[in-house]
Amino acid sequence: MKVVGLAVVRTGSDLNEPIPLTVSNDLSSFGFFQRQSVKEMLMFLTKTFTKRTEPGQRQSVEHEGYVVHCYVRADGLGGTVTTDQEYPARVAFVLLGQLLEDFTNEHGDSWKTVTTPESVVFTKAEEYLQKYQNPAEADKVTKIQKDLDETTQILHKTIDSVLERGVKLDSLVDKSNDLSAQSKMFYKQAKKTNSCCVIS
Repeated sequence: MKVVGLAVVRTGSDLNEPIPLTVSNDLSSFGFFQRQSVKEMLMFLTKTFTKRTEPGQRQSVEHEGYVVHCYVRADGLGGTVTTDQEYPARVAFVLLGQLLEDFTNEHGDSWKTVTTPESVVFTKAEEYLQKYQNPAEADKVTKIQKDLDETTQILHKTIDSVLERGVKLDSLVDKSNDLSAQSKMFYKQAKKTNSCCVIS
């Protein structure tokens, strides 16, 4: 079980794209030359899924062996926690709730005017990334029953159900300005590799 990355994001109807305020990733399980592509793909998925998460909604979206857990608060502050498939969704959402609460406690409403991606310093993001690598240990820390109760209503979705009808992730990847040519190639090769191994 592993947390690969987390992000705090500014969303809102006044924005064309969500703005990642702070990001923290653990890419140690990937090869050195894959890390930049994986980082770009995590950012792409974060922006894509938070844009399609309604305020007040939580959802978990599976993609290529990983799950992106998304939550957007009513005030437009949102976040994602990307984990492997074995990681408990309940713990991921407790992490996300505490992350957003601590972010607000430290920065107040100043995030509402931020327009530069990844420009907000929030060192606790790195601490959360490390602390929650072991969900059993982290869960001992999460004693607030209210947080646990709030995470019971999680929408589990596939990529296709999150995207608009007729929109495919492949075409979003091709059109994305967030991904380099190398990352787009990495995505296509990973998809090709995974598709050859499906047993029906």
